[in-house]
Amino acid sequence: MTAGLREMRWWDIEPVLGLERELFPGDAWSPGMFWSELAHARGPRATRRYVVAEEAGRIVGYAGLAAAGGLGDVQTIAVSKDQWGTGLGSRLLTDLLGHASAFECAEVLLEVRVDNTRAQKLYERFGFEPIGFRRGYYQPGNVDALVMRLTTTTDPANPANSVRETEIHHG
Repeated sequence: MTAGLREMRWWDIEPVLGLERELFPGDAWSPGMFWSELAHARGPRATRRYVVAEEAGRIVGYAGLAAAGGLGDVQTIAVSKDQWGTGLGSRLLTDLLGHASAFECAEVLLEVRVDNTRAQKLYERFGFEPIGFRRGYYQPGNVDALVMRLTTTTDPANPANSVRETEIHHG
C-alpha cells in the first residue's frame, strides 16, 4: 500500500509529534512550533506548506516549507523508519518543491545534519548543492548542519527552469 499525501492539519500534530520524537529524540520540535507553522499555512497570505503522508490511518511521514521574498526553506522532512527506501521522502520533497514554485521561490534552502548522509543524497538527487555549514545548529547534541541550496527560476516563459522541473530532472 502506498501512503497518500495530504495537507497537514491541527489534528495531525499529536501523531506527527510521536514520529518526530521517535526520529529526532534529541532535538524534536515542540507542539508550539508545529502550531506556529500551521498558523501560516492557510488562507490568501499563506507562507507555509505542511504535508503528511498517511497509510492505513497512520502518519508515516511529514514535511514543511516556509516561503517569503522569493526564498523557500525546507523546515522539516521526516519518514518513518519502516518507510525508508520506499520513495516516500522523494514524494514529500516533490510536494514541497511544487509549492515552492507556486510561492514563486527562486531558491530553496535547507539544513541537514552532517551525519545524515541518507538525506543528503536525497537532496543532491533533486539538485541541491552544499553551500556552507551552521556550527552546532542541532541542539542539545551540538551537531553541525550542512546548508544546501537549490537555485531555480519561476519564470513561466521558461518552465524548464522551474523548481518542479529541476526536481523532475534530478529526482
